Amino acid sequence: MRVLGPLQAAEINGPAADLGPSRQRAVVAGLVAAGGHVVSTDRFIDDLWHGRSPPKAPAALQVHVSGLRRVPGPGRPPRAPATVPVGAAPGTPGFPGETG
Repeated sequence: MRVLGPLQAAEINGPAADLGPSRQRAVVAGLVAAGGHVVSTDRFIDDLWHGRSPPKAPAALQVHVSGLRRVPGPGRPPRAPATVPVGAAPGTPGFPGETG
């Protein structure tokens, strides 16, 4: 994740993925800011609509999450079968930025 400047998802020195419209990118930003912790639906709704959420905010949030699931991962062409990335958990050796 590139967070300095416009929010982008890309491999190191690779092209950035299109994360979609601003609220969809805000969902990604909320997950990045949470640092691996769970973010509740209520928290997302509060953050996305600044405490003035529309009546169908949970459904709108689901649309944004669904849109993010369609973003192709690094090295995967659009419409390719989904894969589950396997890696180290935050705070363990092998996680990007961790030493030891």
